[in-house]
Amino acid sequence: MRNSRLLPYETIVQATSGEPEAVNLVLQHYRGYIRYAARISGQADRDAEDYITETLLKALFKFRLDK
Repeated sequence: MRNSRLLPYETIVQATSGEPEAVNLVLQHYRGYIRYAARISGQADRDAEDYITETLLKALFKFRLDK
């Protein structure tokens, strides 16, 4: 049985290789988590949201699946 809340493996592989559509799918998948984590004192903080998104993108392109 497949967990529908997880991103497909193929999408992750494509995103780590820089495929723009796959990267966008990853960002969309985590958008809610990012917005929740970027709340400061109950208020949305756009700078924090941008920082978290930037950190996710950096980690995505460093992620290695071949090890």
